[in-house]
Amino acid sequence: MTRILPGVIAMAIIVVASNILVQFLILDGFLTWGAFTYPLAFLVTDVMNRIYGAPAARRVVFVGLIVGITCSLIGSQIMLEFGPAVPIRVAIASATAFGAAQLLDIALFNRMRGGVWWKAPLVSTCVSSIVDTAIFFTIAFGALFNGFSALAADQVIWAQDAVPFLTFGPLVPLWVSLAVADWGVKIAVALIALVPFRMIVGRRAQPVT
Repeated sequence: MTRILPGVIAMAIIVVASNILVQFLILDGFLTWGAFTYPLAFLVTDVMNRIYGAPAARRVVFVGLIVGITCSLIGSQIMLEFGPAVPIRVAIASATAFGAAQLLDIALFNRMRGGVWWKAPLVSTCVSSIVDTAIFFTIAFGALFNGFSALAADQVIWAQDAVPFLTFGPLVPLWVSLAVADWGVKIAVALIALVPFRMIVGRRAQPVT
């Protein structure tokens, strides 16, 4: 456990920071500051996977999941003007998306770890980011899950209003635009994260193969 402690700490910091920064909107509400910190979780997972292997990466993800659930539970008890800071529906979406996407990232990374150095982290993160975004926004805001409870539907009904896609396209539910904007940030961060990935891995011992 000691050897992966830096990864555990980094993952915990990213999850906590993202849960706080998601409360602050930017770009007319299409994004939050948390959208820029959350994708770094994939960087941590990939670095742990490359250096210590999949089992170690999964332990780091498990810690991140527990921290995320704890943050959501705390947020669900903080009451704002229109309800809890973290509605239970959003909390479930967050935990489900994080767990599924991170484990998929680990699996995909392992399948490609023998190729060129950038392929495994880039492809695994991009594909997993699609899954992460689709799961989170569909469960958290999609009308399909309004039946979860009347209260859960009321808390997110604003995200189901039909508005022009990214302000200039055809009419779609607002959450679809939010999801696409969020995914775009994830991809941008995935590309930028190749630099620290290469630097961190390059300074370590021979990676697990």
